[in-house]
Amino acid sequence: MTLSLRRSYWLTGGFRPFFFLGALSMALSVLVWIPILSGHLDLPTAFLPRDWHIHTLLFGGVSAIIAGFALTAVANWTGRPLVAGGELFALVLLWLAGRVAVTVSALTGAWAAMAVDLAFPLALVAVFAREVVAGGNLRNLRIVVIVALYGLANAAFHAEAALTGVADHAARAGIAVVLLLVMLIGGRIIPAFTRNWLVQRRALSLPAGFSRLDGAVMLVSALALVLWTARPDHVATALAMLIAGLANGLRLSRWCGLATRRDPLLLVLHLGFATVPLGFALEGLAILLPGALEPAAAAHVWTAGTFGMMTLAVMTRASRGHSGHPLAAGRLEVAIYALVALGAAARVLAPYAGGWMVHLFACAALAWALAYLLFAAGYARMLLWQSGLPVRRS
Repeated sequence: MTLSLRRSYWLTGGFRPFFFLGALSMALSVLVWIPILSGHLDLPTAFLPRDWHIHTLLFGGVSAIIAGFALTAVANWTGRPLVAGGELFALVLLWLAGRVAVTVSALTGAWAAMAVDLAFPLALVAVFAREVVAGGNLRNLRIVVIVALYGLANAAFHAEAALTGVADHAARAGIAVVLLLVMLIGGRIIPAFTRNWLVQRRALSLPAGFSRLDGAVMLVSALALVLWTARPDHVATALAMLIAGLANGLRLSRWCGLATRRDPLLLVLHLGFATVPLGFALEGLAILLPGALEPAAAAHVWTAGTFGMMTLAVMTRASRGHSGHPLAAGRLEVAIYALVALGAAARVLAPYAGGWMVHLFACAALAWALAYLLFAAGYARMLLWQSGLPVRRS
């Protein structure tokens, strides 16, 4: 069986099973949430319905996509072979076990479900750290640390929900950690990919490289997110959020995003990152203008906008590059990006739609989920079966 797993195409790289499963999990997190919200469906979970929805998206789908990216990127960073075969299959099984455990946790008990669910992030961090250290690529230990903090946020989510009934602080902590990962990885790949693309076209203006400014923006953002996690309604948090929004907007403005408007595969990365400063600004304003702006709607700029657009942008690009396909977006990719953007916008605007709010919620969920389902359907062969093209790294 070990030999069979080693030869299985879908287990030749972490992005293959985890991008596919992550896309399905992201779609289900909202498709199941709508009938739960309307009272037509109950799940045997120990979480409150809202917390099940948040956890399934934040620590289910997103965790699979992070795993797919990390396990694939670490091979590029270190020059070591891809994590594959039986070891990758074991990680997939641990992830699946966690999804089942969370969904039926009312039957098994909250603490037992927590133990099963946390097995995957622990294993992922161990494998990720091993590859980084073995490859001597110690500067990327900072990414390992953030992924470990993400696992701790998952543990805190389970514990807070079990002890208090609702996981408010841990949910914000999880969002904060994923945002920091987006800012760190995005700050590396977006200007790099844009620079390569512009150099090929002999452009005179090129994106700025990582500098002390980027490091300062990360620190300001981290401080704002810590305050938001602990005191989401404090004036100091609002000011920190607004400063972080301006700082991230300045950072994004240095990456020549407008020059990529003819390449959807690149443009979507810039548009996805643009929701980061927008989310900071709206969260800050929601604190300063209570009643005028809905904090949950502002948070969905990140959860639906940033996480939705950035994960699909990375998954489409990495899947094509590592499967030997041209790094170019076709109609499928444009449809995926348009749907996830439409779903995110509808979700953010829904609380202000009056009597149409419920209908806009449903439209947002359908558009957002369809984007991930289109990815899963359109990329299934590329990810899970032999593509017929030479596999290469990008």
